[in-house]
Amino acid sequence: MFKNILTVGSWTMLSRLLGLVRDQLLAAFLGAGSLQDAYQVAFRLPNMFRRLFGEGAFNAAFVPLFTTTLTKKSSQEAQRFANEAFSVLITILVIITLLAEIFMPQIVMVIAPGFTVDKARYQEAIILSRITFPYMVMICAAALVAGVLNSLHRFGIAAAAYVSFNVVGIAALLWLTPFMPNAAWAAAWGVTISGVIQLGILLFAAWRAGIRIKFCIPKLTENIRLLFKKMAPGIVGSGITQINLTVDTIIATLLPTGSVSVMYFADRINQLPLGVLGAAAGTTLLPILTKALHKDDPNAAFEAQNKAIDYSLLLTLPAAFGLFSIAIPIISTLFGHGEFTIKDVYASAQSLQMYTIGLPAFVLIKVLSPGFFARGDTSTPVKIGMFTILLNFVLNLLFMKPLAHMGPPLASSLAAITNVILLAVILRKRNALALPAPLIKRIVLMTGASMIMCLTLIGVMHLFFLEISEKNIFYRLYCLILLTSLGGLLYGILLHVFRVIDLGQFFIRLKKKILKK
Repeated sequence: MFKNILTVGSWTMLSRLLGLVRDQLLAAFLGAGSLQDAYQVAFRLPNMFRRLFGEGAFNAAFVPLFTTTLTKKSSQEAQRFANEAFSVLITILVIITLLAEIFMPQIVMVIAPGFTVDKARYQEAIILSRITFPYMVMICAAALVAGVLNSLHRFGIAAAAYVSFNVVGIAALLWLTPFMPNAAWAAAWGVTISGVIQLGILLFAAWRAGIRIKFCIPKLTENIRLLFKKMAPGIVGSGITQINLTVDTIIATLLPTGSVSVMYFADRINQLPLGVLGAAAGTTLLPILTKALHKDDPNAAFEAQNKAIDYSLLLTLPAAFGLFSIAIPIISTLFGHGEFTIKDVYASAQSLQMYTIGLPAFVLIKVLSPGFFARGDTSTPVKIGMFTILLNFVLNLLFMKPLAHMGPPLASSLAAITNVILLAVILRKRNALALPAPLIKRIVLMTGASMIMCLTLIGVMHLFFLEISEKNIFYRLYCLILLTSLGGLLYGILLHVFRVIDLGQFFIRLKKKILKK
């Protein structure tokens, strides 16, 4: 298992690094103007359906059913089930794609109403959306094939295939741009081509593994009905998140040109700690909680949940305060090149600061939700999520004029904080959450250490690095490394002084592990 985790983790890390390079090229080639806005809206459409029908929701339902069929019945039955699921999924997605291609002007009008004022941006968004939408079919089919490979314990190739999205995206921007009307077209074609390549790689890998997935006449068999039934909760859960993101996009299109773009690049930075810490906490906590509750051991469940809260906040709080304090150096160093101007850097940094306000809350949602799921309650988090969609929409309307590009990120952050409060209150009323005094004290001390670190970094930056964004890339990189190193060192020392952690014991354990290896 450890080997598989390392394998998948390594490919995931490589994919994120290449994704950062791809985003840097997008910033350099397109800046934060109307073309970038049109491309981001065009990519949001297939990405939304990918998250609804592919990956999480589909894999969570398909992999257990396929694995059970493979182990309890036969490889032939598993092959048949995979073909049935593949055929039904492809059929549904192709129909959706054809309808979307026909009614794309109306769809863009709904998700980007602000674009209708600028006819050129509106038309560009329609064309780019028509180019990117078929990616949804390819990537959802690829998610199915990846699920088959994971069931066969072929984790490496399944994880490696997704790296091709960023590899193709980078290649398209570098080499396809001269042959296209603009870089946005090249990036859009890169998205769709990457879907074809990912699906091709995975189908070949499945064929090598002895599973020949092919299209057959789609039928709603008993297995397919069961698959859709198990997918429903995941689609509802994913749908809430996607609706929130779509609301943010709709509001952003009504703001000045470039708002969609600067928010996108800010969110990409915010997603780094959120994607790693939130996903890790939620994924590892659920089975532990479920096992403890099945054994009728509530103390073990409380201990597991409290440890997850403790460990998550230990890393998330400094990440949030750190990103807030050095948002300008981060955005400037990573994206402040080419067409991405100093004005864009400051706007994107402001959006990032608003996102970081809700970063701990976004992670805690992942930690508290398993407290419901492990007890068989999947409806309460969904109901709370639906309420926060309404809250997010209302806050967006209130903030859009006075705060512009900072409004949607702040609305999302406040909605996430409300979500966490409601989850915690309901768990507490059900005697499913109990925070002991030592943990509350640790959280207060961690917050205090993070705040001191934040204020120190802001002070150092203003005293010594006033015009970071206007300097050359090497100076900006030097400042960013210096500031992040200072922040990490200061936070660690403060935790030691506050007796939250013992640095001496930490280094002793680290030395023992290194010597053991």
